[in-house]
Amino acid sequence: MTGEAHGLPAELHAWLSSATGADEITAKQVPGGASRQAWFVDAHGVPDGGLFLRYDPRPPQPDSAFHPLQVEAEIMRALSDAGACVPAVVAVHPTLQAVLLRRVEGETWFYLIEDPDEQVAVARDFIGHLAAIHRIEPRDLAIDSLGPVRSVREHLADELAGIRRRMARKKGPTPLLSFCVDWLERNMPDDDGPVVLVQGDTGPGNFMYRDGRVTAIVDWELAHFGDPMDDIAWLSLRAAQDPFTSFPDRLAEYEALSGHRIDEPKIWYYRLLAEAKLATFHDGADDRRGSVAVGSPDAGNGLIYGMLHRRLLIEALGRAVGIDMERTEFHPEPDGPGNGHVFDATLAVLRAAAGQAGDPLAARWTKGAARLVKYLQECDRVGAVLDRDEIAELAKLLGETPASVEEGRAALARRTIDGEIPVLDYVAQMWKGVQRDDYLMRTASGALYDRTWPPITHGTGPADSGEPSLPRDPSVGW
Repeated sequence: MTGEAHGLPAELHAWLSSATGADEITAKQVPGGASRQAWFVDAHGVPDGGLFLRYDPRPPQPDSAFHPLQVEAEIMRALSDAGACVPAVVAVHPTLQAVLLRRVEGETWFYLIEDPDEQVAVARDFIGHLAAIHRIEPRDLAIDSLGPVRSVREHLADELAGIRRRMARKKGPTPLLSFCVDWLERNMPDDDGPVVLVQGDTGPGNFMYRDGRVTAIVDWELAHFGDPMDDIAWLSLRAAQDPFTSFPDRLAEYEALSGHRIDEPKIWYYRLLAEAKLATFHDGADDRRGSVAVGSPDAGNGLIYGMLHRRLLIEALGRAVGIDMERTEFHPEPDGPGNGHVFDATLAVLRAAAGQAGDPLAARWTKGAARLVKYLQECDRVGAVLDRDEIAELAKLLGETPASVEEGRAALARRTIDGEIPVLDYVAQMWKGVQRDDYLMRTASGALYDRTWPPITHGTGPADSGEPSLPRDPSVGW
């Protein structure tokens, strides 16, 4: 093993040699893998020696939304045996969270495709693969770790119970999330249709492509049995972040290829479920304006994606309860001169630092810091004005003036859960509030500010142009 693999423990060094039968192994850590490490491994002198290592140095967490890597490998092996387009599993470590896969060539991020025709070709090919996976009889898949295949409602109840357990670990109250999960539990779909293996978090970013074709569908750590519309909802969530050509056209193709009918009300239900589940991937607060992960060098990018998902959650909740979710235009006038010149100077320094950073990761973090500054600049400029307006609205609903926006929102959620405030009034007020938060974030969010759920049928949403999209990476630029 060369010195490139110094980040891997000695036990893994020995295991890689034993698993491949190679006398010489080189390994290099690469970006990707989210919370889990990703390594390119080359086993020299053996056939097909180009490999990919997924490694998580942490032990599996009880009640985590994510499967241990051993379970993910079990899922991929079963899918591979069924003919699905997934990476081949070479070896699974018996005790550590480490899985060795056959390396698959290709790109991951859909926005990198510049040719509109290639965009459509890749998107169509992915839909074909997703439909093929949803045609597999789940009882024919040997995935003991997922347990027996039961009804959609039983699997959905398991998902909601897992969300509840993870909510209990959060560091502070989560009134908005509690309201959403209460609603999801009370409004489980009556139709108990076909059960499929749901990838969860499926779509652009979690498949690889090259030359207009999908080369592998990756990341099965959230897979479970359930309703096919669950995956369609996650695909639309991914498409909100990274526009995925004409979504209604892709859904029509999916319906024809899979044999599963597109059910719009169910998709909206599962969109809300997806955002509620996503909110339990971490233990921090969810309902707070400008919630950031303190200590993370990527906090700036986390800030803007967190805002996007809070807005998507409220949009899904509003559609689920039947509210017209038109966006509001805000034109607040600042109370005073503020500190705009200081923020502008800080942004200029960060821009210069990003331009001099030789490390792409350091440049990304510096741009993320600029996003934090842009957000603070807007809070300094008009944050107090927006707060004053919202507190007045909350006071009318509550019958008393809350000490802060955050306390008012929490009180409104509690009283709605207790039946004192009508549900429609609560959701409409939260929609106004999250739009104010989004307005403060707009200069930091860049392209994400205009992103929303993609339409399900033609003519049902502002994003529905019927044309391929050429999105830009929201992490690029100032």
